[in-house]
Amino acid sequence: MATFLYRVGRLAFRRRWYVALVWAAVLAAVGLGALKAPGASEEEFSMPGIESQKAFDLMEERFPGATADGATARVVFVAPGGEKVTAAENKKAVEEAVAELGDGSQVGSVVDPFQAKAVSKDGTTAYATVTYKVKANELTDASRTHLEKAIDDARDTGLTVEAGGTAMDEGGGPGGAAEVIGVAIAAVVLLITFGSLAAAGLPLLTAIVGVGVSMATILALADALGLSTTTGTLAMMLGLAVGIDYALFVVSRYREERAKGRTPQEAAGMAVGTAGSAVVFAGLTVVIALAGLSVVGIPMLTKMGLAAAGAVVVAVFIALTLVPAFLGFWPNAVLSRKARKSGRVEESGDTNGGTRWARFVLRRPLPVLLLGVVGLGALAVPMTQLQLGMPGDEAKSTSTTERRAYDALADAFGPGFNGPLTVVVDVEGDADPKGAVATVSEEIGGTKGIVSVSPARFNDAGDTAVFSVVPSTAPTDEKTKELVTTIRGERPGVEAETGATFEVTGTTAMNIDIADKVQSALVPYLIVVVGLAIVLLLVVFRSLLVPLKAALGFLLSVLASLGAVVVVFQQGHGAELLGVEQTGPIMSLMPIFLVGIVFGLAMDYEVFLVSRMREAYVHGESAGQAVTSGFRHSARVVVAAALIMIAVFAGFIGESDSMIKMIGFGLASAVLLDAFVVRMAIVPAVLALLGDKAWWLPKWLDRILPRVDVEGEALGRRSQAETERDPAETADLEVART
Repeated sequence: MATFLYRVGRLAFRRRWYVALVWAAVLAAVGLGALKAPGASEEEFSMPGIESQKAFDLMEERFPGATADGATARVVFVAPGGEKVTAAENKKAVEEAVAELGDGSQVGSVVDPFQAKAVSKDGTTAYATVTYKVKANELTDASRTHLEKAIDDARDTGLTVEAGGTAMDEGGGPGGAAEVIGVAIAAVVLLITFGSLAAAGLPLLTAIVGVGVSMATILALADALGLSTTTGTLAMMLGLAVGIDYALFVVSRYREERAKGRTPQEAAGMAVGTAGSAVVFAGLTVVIALAGLSVVGIPMLTKMGLAAAGAVVVAVFIALTLVPAFLGFWPNAVLSRKARKSGRVEESGDTNGGTRWARFVLRRPLPVLLLGVVGLGALAVPMTQLQLGMPGDEAKSTSTTERRAYDALADAFGPGFNGPLTVVVDVEGDADPKGAVATVSEEIGGTKGIVSVSPARFNDAGDTAVFSVVPSTAPTDEKTKELVTTIRGERPGVEAETGATFEVTGTTAMNIDIADKVQSALVPYLIVVVGLAIVLLLVVFRSLLVPLKAALGFLLSVLASLGAVVVVFQQGHGAELLGVEQTGPIMSLMPIFLVGIVFGLAMDYEVFLVSRMREAYVHGESAGQAVTSGFRHSARVVVAAALIMIAVFAGFIGESDSMIKMIGFGLASAVLLDAFVVRMAIVPAVLALLGDKAWWLPKWLDRILPRVDVEGEALGRRSQAETERDPAETADLEVART
């Protein structure tokens, strides 16, 4: 492996123009494809195998066209203090607003609140539902402007008017201030780390090229593969973070090799052969974690994972080819200012911050280990109170009209009004379908916790009926989940009595089912991903205990980060500092996201840090000296890489979308804990306690594992011979000197 990558690095350095032109051509080709491709559609969320999805599919089959996914807007009218919307003047204003809302070119229908009896019991609030002929992402600017104008005109009459629904969602996706903030902080970290604008700029430039290729490819293939507008968010986030980090490690090793007196081309080859080997295996662990998301069984999540895995693969190829090519263009520019001015590249001494920290841990391994484990364990305790759900408009800022509409409806019609349950009754073959549906409706309506049940609506064939059930509690309340379980638990008795079957669906039930399925999928996912990664690390480190230690350390960091998410977003401690105005359940997919992404990134730091220790141990150093050597060479770069990751992820905390904010906070805190507590403290402490046993591998396992030369043992023997046979090296050296 190391020898092959060494040749790749030298070739890319020597043929830099060809490499740069190839990547430019790839970027241009996929960019052109993205411009010509149809826009990405808004993917319908589905999760095969859960009851709410089966009920939804039955509705689509039995009510053709009735469940069309056109955009909707629910416009809420609240009368001024002490008045009622039914008063003549207010009623006239509402009716005029409804008429104006219905004039839009893309509007399918508008339901008048007075005809639909959509008025609260106290008469202070009413709502009108606007249904559009097209999906939310197909609404034109003119339609949105028309909706906003109608709302503003109604407000001018003195009414309080707010609106929610899919028509109010203007979309989003990757791109914006979050990425800019992350890149800016990454640039500062790189500049401090390297002391060179070129060395700081090169990882940023190559990462941006990689993200450009990845995102353009996703957009070009979006229509063909059924990718949604949200698919690229994770790819953008990870592509940027790992792209900077992988290039950072190669550039850092190049500078190190130059300090040993190697020529530029030889240093580039050695950097790609050694650090590049770590990049390949680190990238493989991330790809395994992301591709493993398919185990969960959510099509959208599978696509997001595979798209992000593709972005990581692109980042690896960029680091192995484009980075050494750019080093060929500017072989001395990435060196420190002192080295450029003096013309001499001096090797750093044996003592630096990493060395001092390693020696500190080696002197006190047990206290450091106990402090790290106890600290992470304490942070993980709140995770035991984790409640999963899907935050909706109630989690948005009170400055948004969607949140104000949600609150107005909850105040006027009860907290459960915003999350009604939909019951689908299948009476196919029943002798008395109407009687059976009436019995089902009566039984469910008598369940404790139900406020109201709407009249049943039959399909044209008369074999299926649908009615809505309004709970007394909010959609994200645990009591609502218990209510859904209770209704489903009554099903056998109702079916035995009527001969009809029914299923519960709707957004609230769907979110409950998703949370349950994600929880049940978490353990199999962990087994698959962690198992494959342990096998991969066995091959890399040829040790039994190091991969196990890596996996256990990851579990500690991910549980602690989940605990931190619960403390802020569920319990509300420090929520205001992050702009979180409403606490609630944690997004159902958050544990899977956190486990998948953080596991891959945690293994990145494990590979980069421990591979240098392994390299020193293989070359004859003692176990303790190897730990110190690994930290001397890698600690500063690993710290910089972690700070860059944290900066990129933390940038997303500033997003207005509560779910993106939660993901950004979770990932940033997980990287912080894993890099600085687990990898920089717990790992050296464990290795110090284990000594030579850390690198022990049973002989039978040693024989069957494939050998990959990650440490670059063969490079020391081959590099000089390669240089002597390569006349181009002399020319490159002269170029570098000038």
